Amino acid sequence: MSELGDLIEAASLSPGKSGLLRAVIRASKEAVEPEEATRWLSGVEPAQYDIDARIMAAEFLGEQGEVSAAVRWAVGDDPGLCVMRARILLAAGRAGEAAQAYRTGVIANPELRDEELDAALAPKQATTASNVVNLRGGRSAPESDGDAPVNRTGRDAKTFADVGGLDEVKKDISRKIIQPFRNPSLFSKFKRKAGGGVLLYGPPGCGKTMIARATAGEVGASFISIEIAEVLDMYIGQSEKRLANVFENARSSKPAVLFFDEIEALAARRRFGHADHGASLVSIFLNEMDGVNASNEGILVLAATNVPWAIDTAFRRPGRFDRVIFIPPPDKDARLAILGMAMKDRPQETVNLEPIAQATSGFSGADLVGLIEEACDFAIEESLDTGEIAPIKQKHLSEAARSRKPTTLEWLSQARNYAKYSNEGGLYDDVTAFLDKHSK
Repeated sequence: MSELGDLIEAASLSPGKSGLLRAVIRASKEAVEPEEATRWLSGVEPAQYDIDARIMAAEFLGEQGEVSAAVRWAVGDDPGLCVMRARILLAAGRAGEAAQAYRTGVIANPELRDEELDAALAPKQATTASNVVNLRGGRSAPESDGDAPVNRTGRDAKTFADVGGLDEVKKDISRKIIQPFRNPSLFSKFKRKAGGGVLLYGPPGCGKTMIARATAGEVGASFISIEIAEVLDMYIGQSEKRLANVFENARSSKPAVLFFDEIEALAARRRFGHADHGASLVSIFLNEMDGVNASNEGILVLAATNVPWAIDTAFRRPGRFDRVIFIPPPDKDARLAILGMAMKDRPQETVNLEPIAQATSGFSGADLVGLIEEACDFAIEESLDTGEIAPIKQKHLSEAARSRKPTTLEWLSQARNYAKYSNEGGLYDDVTAFLDKHSK
């Protein structure tokens, strides 16, 4: 057995020995094949080790590309764990969650503030902040910081014609959202107002953001996309102030669609009885949506999340995000439409996308676009070899399809567990129906 194997065996026989855990990780970094340690760490319970060892394990797993396992080792309220979790999530492209973790860690221990993370997660944050400590802990922010702009409306308008597939989702949105905006007088007779909240959830890359933009285009409303990282702030009270400003700006731009991507970063479940700075942000969000002084008629609040089970349940009561819509991976017809859109205006022979659509069950929209990009790479490589433009051929598409796997499988597996054991009020009935229909 190798030195690494011996250390892993010793650590397995003495769970909770942080020194042995550190020795395993150090040996793994020097090992030719560190996968043995990666597998072992993925099955070990992190809570039995000290904070420094957990941070070391999380960093190692993150470097190996094992994001889920790395985050599991970095879960907790300790400031060091929070900052390490932020690094891992940011590297994985989950900026909203990273910003929340970083904010929690730096509020608890300002000495952990990192210039690199500041630049990546809080681009509007003042870099010459005061070091004065306020009565609630943490540092006070410059007064002008809360006024930093967070609304973005400059994107090109989209409509449902720009969204491939998702016909059932479009019908649902048309009935529940678009018609009240187009026929306000009819709905007002039934005391139904245009506006409210809609939560879109599903696997990453399946079109939640595109559907939100297209919905705004269909109703002729301003589309205001909110950058979560610019709402969250390390200074106590500033995130709440920025969030209130977002709603106030939307009310001055009616009719408007206010879109929050990665909503879990602002609406995570509150932990009553603990010092949780996120709880006040959730309360402000709820108050802005349907509080006594909220006037949101003509404002549609759309939110998207990959983890609906992380959203505070208070957001789903009537008057808030009472309409929850599952955005599934595209079916065959939708995949065909997405592939056709992705191939548009690219040099190509006459190709048949039907077998590619047939072979890509479970692929997200982003996966399909990535497949076309890979086929382009094959054509570019051929062009470089021949010195002439080589169009995309059927063989390029087939080779790209064979080399790629759907990225939705992990999400669907996790969602199945929630649908089976935590389906409060039938929230995940659509997920169950989808899985039953497409199970192999």
